[in-house]
Amino acid sequence: MRDLLPPTVAVAVAGPDDWAGKLLAAEQECLGERAVQARRRDFTAGRVCARRALTDLGLPATAVPAAADRAPVWPAGVVGSITHTSGYCAAAAARATDLRSVGMDAERHREINTGVRRLVLLPEEEENCARLPAGTSWPVVYFSAKETVYKVWYPVVGSWLDFHDAHLSIDPDAGTFTARIAPSRVDAADVVDPPATIAGRFVVADGLVRTAAVLPLS
Repeated sequence: MRDLLPPTVAVAVAGPDDWAGKLLAAEQECLGERAVQARRRDFTAGRVCARRALTDLGLPATAVPAAADRAPVWPAGVVGSITHTSGYCAAAAARATDLRSVGMDAERHREINTGVRRLVLLPEEEENCARLPAGTSWPVVYFSAKETVYKVWYPVVGSWLDFHDAHLSIDPDAGTFTARIAPSRVDAADVVDPPATIAGRFVVADGLVRTAAVLPLS
């Protein structure tokens, strides 16, 4: 993710040993004892990476537990994001004095079925997939980018965002995307200056689609 985010963001990507790393007490408590092995491994790698990102910011490697909705609870004064997919995990963190929000997502580069495409894509986005260069599963890029947009939106606004609430424009040559948030969602947001657009970057390589975006302070 380092290539997709500005230098004010600290990024940590899981290595082979991080999936079986140690959790701090507050992290272990919110995971619970009944979590299946796959969930435990993903959660552990994410928290190990999150604490490494904090230390890269010059901050203590404090616990990053999860809220009831499973969103990471970052220390005061920090914004960040965690993502994991099969065989890949990363965390990003920044000081809240530098950025308003950070989001990122990783997905395996694959084809997705018609039902998922309908869930994710607006009709005009589906049409655009046919016009974009061959060789890339563009619906997965849309999916990942919209996951990133949600991760940027939710910590700021505190409300859910449906896939169809974000209309994406993709520039395949620049490796960028811009999401326009549905005006009804922006108007309903109970915060000062809710984001009406969110811009990010993407890359497709090594069997992965990776997307990331930040929300500036102004």
